[in-house]
Amino acid sequence: MTDIKSSANPLFLREEELRQGMELLFYAYRDFTSEPDEILTRYRFGRAHHRVIYFVGRNPDMTVSDLLGILRITKQSLSRVLGQLVRQGFVTQTPGPRDRRQRLLRLTEKGEALERQLSEAQRIRIASAYRDAGADAVEGFRKVLLGIVNPHDRAKVVERAADRAADSAAERRRR
Repeated sequence: MTDIKSSANPLFLREEELRQGMELLFYAYRDFTSEPDEILTRYRFGRAHHRVIYFVGRNPDMTVSDLLGILRITKQSLSRVLGQLVRQGFVTQTPGPRDRRQRLLRLTEKGEALERQLSEAQRIRIASAYRDAGADAVEGFRKVLLGIVNPHDRAKVVERAADRAADSAAERRRR
């Protein structure tokens, strides 16, 4: 039997295939963000607010510096967005235990509720696509996405995912 991997078809690297992949990413992003955008509009928030809420929710007690590293936006932009979220009661800032100048971020109950609302349609969309594609395609998709991430960020992204998987497994064992 012929090994399919050894005779891989390079057609996926042709210009039209690459353009089609780019186009699909644009359409997927448009649809992936459409439902949360509608919810954000009710609060007069934008996608930057969504990203802050998402990453603070996924990383309770993260520092402002860590958030800046993930989002790669200016301190001024983050300050505006974060200030709004704090004033409206979605995020809290507390001083760090060792360095009082450090600010640790955490979602409030109100922030957690908004994060769940914003993420629900996205989780459903991804779960459906994953189910339709199958396990091998999901793993391939993850590899492609990771390959799109800037090389100097890949290790951090993989490390965060591994930490979350370990935390999740530990949580399941405690139950």
